[in-house]
Amino acid sequence: MFDSALIPLAHEFVRWLLVPTIGLLLALVALALWEVGQVIGERLAGLRRLRERGSLDAVEAYGRRRIERADVLARVAPMLGLMGTLIPLGPGIAALSRGEFEILARAVSVAFDTTVIGLAVGIVGFIIGRLRRRWYDRVMGEIEAANGDHHAAA
Repeated sequence: MFDSALIPLAHEFVRWLLVPTIGLLLALVALALWEVGQVIGERLAGLRRLRERGSLDAVEAYGRRRIERADVLARVAPMLGLMGTLIPLGPGIAALSRGEFEILARAVSVAFDTTVIGLAVGIVGFIIGRLRRRWYDRVMGEIEAANGDHHAAA
């Protein structure tokens, strides 16, 4: 079963994925930091401006895009963290069988680091997504109530 010529090819392909996985994780860290700044701006002034415009469709479209970005962080970062965990463990376990503890230690270190980064970014994305859902729902409710009041006055 493990004698197939495809096995070494698969190992090489998986090893090749580690660097892009770590790169994507670091890009998601940068995106998470950007999103934290965006959330602060939304809370301080952005939501008020959207409410003042009074366009329910605009708020819905804008909110959907913002929430989707947070959802990407919440879902993709932990997946990449898991990939970054599993990829180095294969060579690390192989190194253990050869008594190469230094290689095993590096592999386990990379595995833990990518797990923590992926989970931390996922947590940030989850919290941002929940906050945005609540905020945009509230703004849309306020706009609907204001539009209903205008219709009643007319």
